[in-house]
Amino acid sequence: MKEQTLSIIKPDGVRKNLIGEVIQRFEKNGLTPIAMKMLHLTKTEAEGFYAVHKGKPFYDSLTDFMSSGPIVVMILEGEEAINKNRELMGATNPEVAAEGTIRRQYADNIEQNIVHGSDAPETAKTEIAYFFNALEVCPRP
Repeated sequence: MKEQTLSIIKPDGVRKNLIGEVIQRFEKNGLTPIAMKMLHLTKTEAEGFYAVHKGKPFYDSLTDFMSSGPIVVMILEGEEAINKNRELMGATNPEVAAEGTIRRQYADNIEQNIVHGSDAPETAKTEIAYFFNALEVCPRP
């Protein structure tokens, strides 16, 4: 089933100049970017995006990290886009991520792990709406 998911190249991925590498992996695996932009979240914007984690021990450090530098947000579209994106990213903890995944190859630790991806259709819809309006989405054949 064709679906959409939100993908973020986190500040560490941008700092390591991995934007092109990450996007290329998505495209080579059938995920098409249909919206994309670079921005620098404020601490408040990062807290809003990760509000679901408020109260968890990692919330403050995560939102500090996500507001520490520019990020690239994009909507990826393709067959089973959510699962495919999550497979390409690998497990949140790069130490246990499968060989060949983005996190296994490039991430430093469980928090600074290069990429974020939606985990379910409902989450994708909410996350996409956090960053994009309808005019910014450019469906492709």
